[in-house]
Amino acid sequence: MPISGVVITTQPEDLDQTWQFLATCAGVEVHGANDQGNIVAVFDTRTIEEMECLLKTVNTYPLVLHTGVTYLNMEDVVDEGMDSGTSP
Repeated sequence: MPISGVVITTQPEDLDQTWQFLATCAGVEVHGANDQGNIVAVFDTRTIEEMECLLKTVNTYPLVLHTGVTYLNMEDVVDEGMDSGTSP
């Protein structure tokens, strides 16, 4: 389960509209912004593939200038259908 801290940069005049877009994205929690157009968010997804897709979605939004991952944590999740690690 990847969780990442992300800084998303937009033009200051596009801050509100970009914030509203991010609020519609599943797995995104917006925590704050500054007057220069930097938005601080957390991305929380189930898989690294979902994280990559979410980053691509945010990066391709027309008002986003840059998305930078500043922190990434990968949690090990054990599939309940998997063996406990013992060999057959």
